[in-house]
Amino acid sequence: MKSKESILDTHQAIIKKLNETFSPSHLEVLNESDRHSGPKNAQTHFKITIVAVAFAKKRSVARHQLIYQTLADELAGEVHALAIHTFSLDEWEVQQSSPDSPHCLGGSQHDKSH
Repeated sequence: MKSKESILDTHQAIIKKLNETFSPSHLEVLNESDRHSGPKNAQTHFKITIVAVAFAKKRSVARHQLIYQTLADELAGEVHALAIHTFSLDEWEVQQSSPDSPHCLGGSQHDKSH
């Protein structure tokens, strides 16, 4: 089992890497792991809302690819899922929020009846 310090490292590493790579005007990284099955204090599911100049004139797929490249180590490790919401500065000026994440529908071994 991971120590409390290493559990915090994944969340903080995501924030640090996104800040260093994109210099966002707005960044919100929420750990939504508690909404999914798994161990208490897991760091497996995150919602990222990020606003950066780098996303201007890029399609959603290209933006997501940039995020995946930046967080490749975390995705190869314990991070199982990312809900990614990317905005250019102009888009954020209009939108000002990201959608709520859907509720987990299960799918783990813990959710299956025997």
